[in-house]
Amino acid sequence: MAPARKSVLITGCSAGGIGAGLAEAFHQKGYHVFLTLRNLSKTPTDLGNAPNVTVLQLDVLSAESIATAVESVARETGGRLDILVNNSGQNLVMPALDTTLEDGRKLFDLNFFAPMAMMQAFIPLLIKARGCLVNQSSAAGCMAMPFLSMYNSSKAALIMASDIWRRELEPLGVRTVTLVTTSVKTPAFENVTMPRIPETSYYYVIRDYLYRLGGGQLQEGAPDPLTYGLGVVKAIEAGKVGEVWVGKDAGMNHWSWKLLPKSTFDSMLDGFLKVSGELAKVAEALKARK
Repeated sequence: MAPARKSVLITGCSAGGIGAGLAEAFHQKGYHVFLTLRNLSKTPTDLGNAPNVTVLQLDVLSAESIATAVESVARETGGRLDILVNNSGQNLVMPALDTTLEDGRKLFDLNFFAPMAMMQAFIPLLIKARGCLVNQSSAAGCMAMPFLSMYNSSKAALIMASDIWRRELEPLGVRTVTLVTTSVKTPAFENVTMPRIPETSYYYVIRDYLYRLGGGQLQEGAPDPLTYGLGVVKAIEAGKVGEVWVGKDAGMNHWSWKLLPKSTFDSMLDGFLKVSGELAKVAEALKARK
């Protein structure tokens, strides 16, 4: 009897995004792909009706929606899931002083607590398959980038938690991979409404810089989602465990972060983001107020 086709569920698979690239990569490798997204109108057209692809509506912030997805997958796979990819997430470019606590909590709900909820819900299926949990984090979680404190902190929290889950799930036969992703060329920034900088903000003087920072400039020269996805699948099938750095200049970024003194790494980051000059403008504007 032929072996059962391996299965993977991926969250956040809107057309053009990282999730869609991952779905296409796994599909090319012969997996049964459970392609999930909150808004079904954003289903990738080339995968929506493809064989061995099941499209599910899934809101990772809804316990009821997650439970329904678990039931759907279990019915099709006999109660197994080989790989769960927690990919859903969102960015937020905003000075900490201008970020509402409500917005900060919403971001943590999506970027941190949703992966935890998905893990808890799908763990029986992963244990039965002796499967793999994959958490989508970001190199931003390792970098002190001004004006990204909520996003970077949520990803830093996920990196740490995912590494702890790696230890906790190991005796249950479940492997854990933490994707530390650098830049990937997607329309993600186009799909997010950039919060407006209030005129009362200390940073209003550099609002144009902040809007550009939130406009996707970090994606220049980055790989497309499918190229990225194929690299991820290769790492997973090779049996990687723990952190896997992937994306634009992933190797260079990893070793620079790991080996360079923090001050040197910050200087490199500043050279790319040109943030020191913008912060100087903020200081000058404050002096002018007095």
